[in-house]
Amino acid sequence: MNSKENLVFLGMMGSGKSSIGSLVSKKLNLEFIDVDIHIEKKLDLKISEIFEKKGEKYFRQIEEVETLGVLKNKQTVISLGGGAFLNNKIKKEVLENHISFWLNWDVKTLINRIKDSKKRPIAHKSSKKEIEELIQKRSIIYSKAMYKIDCENLTKNEIVKKITKIYEAN
Repeated sequence: MNSKENLVFLGMMGSGKSSIGSLVSKKLNLEFIDVDIHIEKKLDLKISEIFEKKGEKYFRQIEEVETLGVLKNKQTVISLGGGAFLNNKIKKEVLENHISFWLNWDVKTLINRIKDSKKRPIAHKSSKKEIEELIQKRSIIYSKAMYKIDCENLTKNEIVKKITKIYEAN
C-alpha cells in the first residue's frame, strides 16, 4: 500500500462498513476510523439527533469537513457514512488518493437491515419503495469505487479475507 493511501469503505447504510472495516483494520494492524462515530463524538450528538435538531443540510456540511479531515490520515481503514461518497469533493479525494471498497448487497438484504432502524434517519422516514430507489440511485455512484465486493452469501470472515487479499496485492 502506498504510504499515503487509506482503505476506504463505502456503501449503503447497513452494508457492514463499520464492522468489516474494524475487522480489516485488526487483521492488517492499522488504525480504524468510522466517520459517523467520529462526527458523533465531535458534536456529542448521535447522527439521528443531528438530523433531527439541525437538519440534513447541516449534517452534510459537517460530514464533508470531517471526512476530508479524516482522509488526511495515512494508512488508516476508514468507514464513510452511507451518503458521504455522494459528495463530489469526498468522492474525488477517495478515488484519486485511496483504495476504495464498495460493500455491495442485494436490495432485499439492505432493506431488511435498515427499514426499522431509528438510528438511520433517512431510512427511518422512508417507505420500502423509497429505500429501494435510494439504493439503486446510490449504487450508480458507489460503483465508481476501485473495488466492488459482492457480499451476499459470504460470511464476515470471507469478506475480510477477500479485501485483505486485494489489499496485499496492491
